[in-house]
Amino acid sequence: MAHGGGGRAMAQLLDDIFRPAFDNAWLAQQHDGAVVDMPGAMAFTTDSYVVRPLFFPGSDIGTMAVHGTVNDLAMCGARPQYLSAGFILEEGLPLATLCRVVDSMAAAAVEAGVQIVTGDLKVVERGKADGVYINTAGVGKVVAPKPVEPARVQAGDRILLSGDLGRHGVAVMTAREKLELESAIESDCASVVQPVLALLEEGIDVRCLRDLTRGGLASALVEVSESAGLAAEIREVDIPVREDVSAFCELLGLDPLHVANEGRFITIVAEQDVARATDILRQYPVSQGAVEIGHFVQGPAGLVTASSMIGASRVIDRLSGEQLPRIC
Repeated sequence: MAHGGGGRAMAQLLDDIFRPAFDNAWLAQQHDGAVVDMPGAMAFTTDSYVVRPLFFPGSDIGTMAVHGTVNDLAMCGARPQYLSAGFILEEGLPLATLCRVVDSMAAAAVEAGVQIVTGDLKVVERGKADGVYINTAGVGKVVAPKPVEPARVQAGDRILLSGDLGRHGVAVMTAREKLELESAIESDCASVVQPVLALLEEGIDVRCLRDLTRGGLASALVEVSESAGLAAEIREVDIPVREDVSAFCELLGLDPLHVANEGRFITIVAEQDVARATDILRQYPVSQGAVEIGHFVQGPAGLVTASSMIGASRVIDRLSGEQLPRIC
């Protein structure tokens, strides 16, 4: 508990673990906050991470805390620049575990091109948390020449999906329940900043972006459709889902369209931009599986329908309740 008391033990923890990992000019000032210069339009977001277990196939809570926030900034058409990081630690957490999480955050920040410039640390009693909870907030400079938002989506616009669905939610669940599968399923947790910025830099008129975290593809499409005042039609046969992920979902009665992802997003563009936008996305490992999966049409706001291989159609609703809790 002394490590969260604001005294010598806390100062030593900051000096030994956090400052060396996140080293930059703003942290070196040891000020109450960070003073940054950001002229022009700015995007600002925050998220909290309570995933259990802390480490799972393909990623961990530290990496996700950085990628999740920079991805939210990218969805606003912004280049992520600065993050804050707030930690709530459970008394008795091994320092080796904390170091591993912090090192993951530092590596993810370098990969995403952001600086962690300020933060906070609290310690709660043993049994009051699951090791580590992390909150990150981020700011980024808006580089999109036009707003990237659901209000700009028009009937006829196409929906591009960046890759296969469902691996993050399945990876966390199998690690938590210690399930042994025939094949290893790793989380898709990753930064999507590079392909998004590439779309904007190449002059693609991106109408809207949405990452597919809690609620998955289904909830994202319903939300955009509602805000845009349009209906959406997608083709299930074109939506990539790995066979092992599909089999796991079928076993547990899950719909892959509802399962959370941490490195997948949809891009909505005009029909004439589909081919060029797809080519750009496929140049980056995180979005090399980009495909067009459907389009928006005039119709009831929020109505999303999916057609199957045999021509049947079903209504896709947003996730009701919590399908897989504590996955982010």
